[in-house]
Amino acid sequence: MFKIEHIAIWVSDLELMKDFYCKYFSGTCNSKYRNESKQFESYFLSFDAGPRLELMNRIDIIGSTEKSEQLGLTHIAIQLGSKSKVDEFTETFRADGFQIVGEPRTTGDGYYESVILDPENNRIELVA
Repeated sequence: MFKIEHIAIWVSDLELMKDFYCKYFSGTCNSKYRNESKQFESYFLSFDAGPRLELMNRIDIIGSTEKSEQLGLTHIAIQLGSKSKVDEFTETFRADGFQIVGEPRTTGDGYYESVILDPENNRIELVA
């Protein structure tokens, strides 16, 4: 049996991103891993189900500030369990100042979802 064990994201602000995913999605994280010789740091975040999320930082990795679509990892979809939870979470993110790039709706493939940007402009689909 195969399953995705974890997904990794390079981030600029490791602590901000860890706090975001722990606060809003009830992630729990390990102790920060550091490799001084490579100037690398990371956290693994675990959730109730599904793969873990690895947040990684290294000073020589730089990224785009673009909010538009691009090749590569497109989004993370997080199952919330109901349409009302999608609506509730969307409004929580809006109230907390996060950008909503896709309002709650039923998509052509049958998902009820909204799309937000995390603090470093990664797309998160909130799905029912």
